[in-house]
Amino acid sequence: MGNIIIGIHGLSNKPAARDLEAWWANAMREGLEKNLKIKVSEKRLHFESVYWADVLYGSPDKNPDAYRPADSSDLKLYKENWLDSIRDTANDVGGNVIDSIKNLFGIDKVAERILKKKLEDLYRYHNEKSIRDELRKRLKKTILKNKDKRIMIVAHSMGSIIAYDVLRSLGRTDKTVSIEHFVTIGSPLGIPHVKRRISEENPMVRTPSIVKKWSNLADRRDPVAIDTHLSDDYKANDAGIRVQDDLVLNDWGGINHKSYGYLRTPEFSNILKYFI
Repeated sequence: MGNIIIGIHGLSNKPAARDLEAWWANAMREGLEKNLKIKVSEKRLHFESVYWADVLYGSPDKNPDAYRPADSSDLKLYKENWLDSIRDTANDVGGNVIDSIKNLFGIDKVAERILKKKLEDLYRYHNEKSIRDELRKRLKKTILKNKDKRIMIVAHSMGSIIAYDVLRSLGRTDKTVSIEHFVTIGSPLGIPHVKRRISEENPMVRTPSIVKKWSNLADRRDPVAIDTHLSDDYKANDAGIRVQDDLVLNDWGGINHKSYGYLRTPEFSNILKYFI
């Protein structure tokens, strides 16, 4: 059968498609080696990137924030703090308590302001059908091409919204597709506006039916993933699969939203280890 990791990038312009794919793969392999002492060749990784920046931008970013290796000391597991304990208690009680915490800290309102001010790509995705259809088509084509394999989808930032929408659609139209692991990193899926748009297409905001496991990794300092916990926002699917949230430390030098930083965290390396 074989394994395939399918990655889909996030908002803003990107370097050339080949460079971005290579840099994602480098980050994943670096994390495995530095965090777990596992060396993986390019051939063994079986990674394919779904690129869509060219739909919104005329040419690749000529001065990208290029991938660079980390110091091993920068790759650290996240340690729980007092707010994590509050969230754990609230999860045992129910979603209404979580919503109260969000209101207390102003999480939803801040996230909504960031969306309106910063995420122009997402605005166009939601409001221009031709763009929305093209972005979804690219990911769907890659998934269907590999549906005879065990699939892990790694979706960063706005890419997690595209991936979620595609997986919900495939769950309705093609029951032969199965996603072994859906991994969202730096995701804005918890923002109220995003959930509202999802609910316009789907009667219930929940884990896609074709997903067997969903992990959500977020850094508290990431302004796009400001609602770091999705477990209170997305219900379980019919198989009882719920999103599992995990806080991480994205080491990418002050830009705590960067995909490369997420892809080499110890938490992601552990996910990758058990998939490959």
